[in-house]
Amino acid sequence: MALQRFSLNRGRRVERSLARILPLATTAFAALLSILPVPISGYAAVTPAFTLMAVFHWTLYRPDLLPPSALFLIGASEDLLSGAPLGTTALVLLFARSIVLGARRFFANRHFLFVWSGFVVLSGGAMLFVWALNSLFDSTFLEIHSSVFRLGLTVALFPAASLLLGRTQRAVLAAG
Repeated sequence: MALQRFSLNRGRRVERSLARILPLATTAFAALLSILPVPISGYAAVTPAFTLMAVFHWTLYRPDLLPPSALFLIGASEDLLSGAPLGTTALVLLFARSIVLGARRFFANRHFLFVWSGFVVLSGGAMLFVWALNSLFDSTFLEIHSSVFRLGLTVALFPAASLLLGRTQRAVLAAG
């Protein structure tokens, strides 16, 4: 009997550990997905901001499990692996987290369309910020077309990403 009780407690600890690491793991996976080489000409410039989607979701629903230090490391790693200016993605993710944290109460118990519209505003600001920063680094105004297209892809894919993250959250975090 004592062995069974120990095994059950150990299983719950494993579930809790998995639940605590889930936001970090899914956000890191989203960062890898964002830099995945796709054999489509010009795709790298318009890759959807998967990491931003994960940060928005987890900051909205479980900000305690996605600390700023982890976001900085994930963002800096994404920059290093993608060849972007170091710190750009980390800065965007940290700004996004702080903005979403400040607006969380407005999104609580709201319809998905309201949450989606919040993501549209956030991602639009993030894309504009990245475009402006890259233009500053290059000392010229870059074409904004790819940033607008990237924003469109990001916004269009957000419902699917949110559904996937939400189902994962309910399946794992409810067990923990």
